[in-house]
This record gives sequence, C-alpha cells and structure tokens, in this order.
Amino acid sequence: MNQIAFEQLAKVPTLTLAPNWPLEQVTQLNQPTILKGLVNDWPMVKKGKQPNNPVLDYLLTFDSGCKVGAGRLPANTNGRLFYNEQLNGYNFELSTPSFEDFISKLFNASTGFDDASYYLGSTNVDKILPGLRADNDIKQLSDIKPLMSIWLSNTSRIAAHQDMAENIACCVAGKRRFTLFPPAQLENLYIGPLDFTPAGQPISLVDFYDWDEAKYPKFKQALEHAQVAELEPGDALYIPSMWWHHVESLDKVNILVNYWWQQNNKHMGAAMDVLLHGLLNIRNLPNKEKQVWQSMFDYYLFNDDDNRFSHIPSHSLGILDAHADDAARRLRSLLLNNLNR
Repeated sequence: MNQIAFEQLAKVPTLTLAPNWPLEQVTQLNQPTILKGLVNDWPMVKKGKQPNNPVLDYLLTFDSGCKVGAGRLPANTNGRLFYNEQLNGYNFELSTPSFEDFISKLFNASTGFDDASYYLGSTNVDKILPGLRADNDIKQLSDIKPLMSIWLSNTSRIAAHQDMAENIACCVAGKRRFTLFPPAQLENLYIGPLDFTPAGQPISLVDFYDWDEAKYPKFKQALEHAQVAELEPGDALYIPSMWWHHVESLDKVNILVNYWWQQNNKHMGAAMDVLLHGLLNIRNLPNKEKQVWQSMFDYYLFNDDDNRFSHIPSHSLGILDAHADDAARRLRSLLLNNLNR
C-alpha cells in the first residue's frame, strides 16, 4: 500500500488576474489554473482567515432556515467520504439538519467535543444563504448566471470525480488540496459504478492515501499526468469541464464556494443521457455493428465540418440543423416517441 507523494506531482500553474479581467482569459486556458487571491476581498474570506472561525457566525446571519443535506463521518473513516467495504452502501450517515444545527455540529467536531466529522456538499447558496452573494461574488460571472454552491466540512477527502460544467472553486476558510487529471485518464482511475455513487458523480475507487498498486496498477500512469493545486483562503481554482479532481479539506473547519456553468445551448440535455442510452442499445451489439455505430457517432456528433450536410437543402435539414430554433424540441419529441414504443 502506498500514499501518494503529492509534493512530487506536477504543480497547477498560477495566474494573478488584473482587477477587471475578462472571463475568457480564464476559460480559454483549457487548463486547471490557480487564480491567486481572486476572492481576497470577500467579507467571508476575511473572516475565514481569522482565528476561532468567526466566518461561521457570519454565515448564520444569512440563514434562511432551510434544512440541508449533511453527512456524518465516524472517526474510523479518517474523513474519507466513500463506499463501505462491501461496495453496497456508504461509510457515512446522511441527515437533514437545519443549517444552524449543522454549523453547531461542525464547530463541536472542530474543537474536539465530537470525534466524528461533518460534511455539507454542493448546497445552493441562494437558497440557504440568501443575500450572501451580494458582497461575496465574482462579477465577471454575473452575465452567465452560474450555480453558486457552498461546501463546509471538517478534515475530509472526496474521491476523484469529474463534472460536466466549467468550475471556479473559491477557498473561503481552511486549506484545500486538489489533485487533477485530464479527462483522458478515465481508464487509469478505476471509476466505480455509474448508477450508485456517494454524491451523484461516478468516482475513482483508488484511495490516494492507501493505494493498492497490485489492485490498481494503471493508476501509476494516471499519476504521470496528475497536477496538484494547494489553495489558501482567498485563492480560487479554475477546473475545466470534465477534468477529474480529488479534493481534500486540510483543516478543522473548511469552507469552499464554487461556481458551475455550461457553455452550451440552454435547450441541450445532459450528455450523460447519451452514454446511458448507448449502454442500453449499443454495448451488447456484435463488434462489427459497434464499429459501424462508432463511425456514425464520429460523422454525426464529432465531425465539426460545417459542410458535411451541404448536399441537403437547408430547408430539409430538420433535426440536423443545429441552428434551428425548434431542433431541440423536435429531437426530444422523436426520442420520446421511440422510447414509448
């Protein structure tokens, strides 16, 4: 068994942005990048840097009274949110306390009154803490209206996973370590079930603190492409769509706020649905037929040649016309009709 030597992995590059930076300066990088001191001016970050965690009281001033989904991790998990040993359940307990009650449990665990750890993940800021983003926001993102979420925990580890959305993750309190892998490292990360996951996204089964090299030998190849980002309060990390990231909260109280958005047409559905439909209808075909369908996908989905349909009159393109206002509606209708047969 091995623990990853994080200090020996490649470092994520760091960028210090000018005050009125354009969003395109970040998204065009297509590379994980530390945005040094990006949110230093946020009031909650200033409180997050102070001792005794006054930031927790600050958050409570915005509490809407909503219940939140939270996890409790027994001491023997060492803060790792994961499956149980049989891979048929989880190693943490779920509950729905009030936000105030969760903050109390988090604080008690941070001071040693409770030997468990507590975790609140991916919770909508505008719902549970309305008004918070008035003084704690990234103005460059206002036009695209991203989802702003908050994450709070004691010391914890989240297995490597990927998100379809673009992501800027802002460290508010405590230190964070992200270990990132390009999307192409899928095979080397030993991803678990698609439909049974601890938090919605499929995760790597490799324990970065207790790596079983005999069981997961290809993970060594993934590490050759890994990059590490360590964030202080006030720093942010840009994570491009579909990059794998393993996340560690390294202090007794950790707070992160992140923004998710997708650069696509609002009528588009989830790309994962295509994969699931392929598992149902293509995976078990004979190899020669799968090769045909691979070429079909290459031609219709992954070929960006704007002229490939030029032999069809524009008024007859139908669902092939990506710019037609009703193309998405017609596609959905066609799919529903086919699925309901």
